[in-house]
Amino acid sequence: MNRAIEEENLQLVEEGRAPKRIFAAPRNAAAGAVRQKDSAITRSRPLQIAVYQLGWSDGPTPDTHWETLQWLATMDFPTAPLSALHPGIDAAAEACEAWVDQRDSLDFEIDGVVVKINDFAVQRQLGVVGRDPRWATAYKFPPQEATTILQRIAINVGRTGALNPFAMLDPVRIGGVVVRQATLHNEDDIRRKDIREGDTVVVRRAGEVIPQVVGPVVERRPKKAKPFTMVERCPVSGDPAVRPEGEATYYCPNPVCPAVVHRTAEHFASRGAMDVEGLGEKLIHELFERDLIGDGADIYSLPAKRDDLLALERMGEKRVDNLLAAIEQSKQRPFSALLFGLGIRHVGFEVAALLARHFGNIDAIEQASAEEIAEIDGVGPIIGESVATWFSHERNGVIVEKLRAAGVRLAEQAGAAREGPLAGQQFVVTGRLERLGRNQVEVALKQLGAKVGSGVSKKTTALVAGADAGSKLKKAQEIGTPIWDEDQLLALFREHDLDPTSPPS
Repeated sequence: MNRAIEEENLQLVEEGRAPKRIFAAPRNAAAGAVRQKDSAITRSRPLQIAVYQLGWSDGPTPDTHWETLQWLATMDFPTAPLSALHPGIDAAAEACEAWVDQRDSLDFEIDGVVVKINDFAVQRQLGVVGRDPRWATAYKFPPQEATTILQRIAINVGRTGALNPFAMLDPVRIGGVVVRQATLHNEDDIRRKDIREGDTVVVRRAGEVIPQVVGPVVERRPKKAKPFTMVERCPVSGDPAVRPEGEATYYCPNPVCPAVVHRTAEHFASRGAMDVEGLGEKLIHELFERDLIGDGADIYSLPAKRDDLLALERMGEKRVDNLLAAIEQSKQRPFSALLFGLGIRHVGFEVAALLARHFGNIDAIEQASAEEIAEIDGVGPIIGESVATWFSHERNGVIVEKLRAAGVRLAEQAGAAREGPLAGQQFVVTGRLERLGRNQVEVALKQLGAKVGSGVSKKTTALVAGADAGSKLKKAQEIGTPIWDEDQLLALFREHDLDPTSPPS
């Protein structure tokens, strides 16, 4: 743990403000400090910052990451003093290995080293996947481990109905964090490792965040310890547990299992989905307990229940008004965020964005077959079947209608891609381009008002085809869609004074 945080904990103890407010890890301390309403409290905390990247600058900037760090330092921005420039991948790999042994010599905890391409031009060419840059990767250190007693194997019911076993442990400190629970993955993993209740087990923090049980210390096993047996029924609804063919996980098949409904509502209101600030896990649980909501869509009925909200513990007028304002604001969240928030199995944020972009509105998705959904590039048959199945359930249709009645956005924002010189045109990009990254091309086309599709159709203005183009190129040739190479695309961007390789301003 950061030594400054340990000193802060000692001060809290001396002032009589511990153990309730003691900091478990530097991450908790930093997050809590910057969220303080009283800036004097934030100022009193032992916070430090290391600037590692330039987001935006008005004027010329260096051409490499290393030069940028030096440039920032000349302007008195604190940068990471242990950063280093290496001549090649072998030298970088050696440096990563060296840090495994040096990590404990620092005054703060690290869980790995980040390796980045130095040249910004190469970074732009490599592009990103979602939020992950192709030009950077994390070298994670081997996780820290400790031993403790596994008291009980319990079952958690997730929002998809997954029955997830987890270990309830005697508290043990690993890397500055007190661990009381750890994941056990699934029945097969528990049986393979032969983990039993009462065992002394080795626990590690995977990625320094998620605790997991590595395995038992067999020589310390109690004589009466029995092998694990998966529950036959959902511990919440009591329905028989099912394990789909080819999967390692058991599920509760009941879509109205209270645990599934609760977890889905928590997910619906979460930051990545509808982002309803102030509507956390505890409050959602209380709303269900008081019968104020029956599913995630019912949060839009809460404005009519203001008096009921005021009657809840710790819900004063200001907090209630802020919550209702956040609920109203969430109605304008992007359509992709709503799709993600519905909690459809296998539909993460990236897949939700693909569905939103391809179909445009929720009615088109509801009417699509599993095969039509599966044809979307990046989706496939498993997701296609999952989405179609979700919309086939009558109860989910009721949820959609509640959202519609509440005025929640159920379609891509009208006019978002219609402004600009390429308004009304639709492009598809496939294959490997030599000078531009796929993400750069898509962003630039959208800046000019075009739509970027995932599949070729008669509505496609042009298919931009690079090396190793496959089925999309063949379909474009069959239906007569214009096929562009990278030079034609660059000429289009030059015509409109757009440089897709320059950082966004």
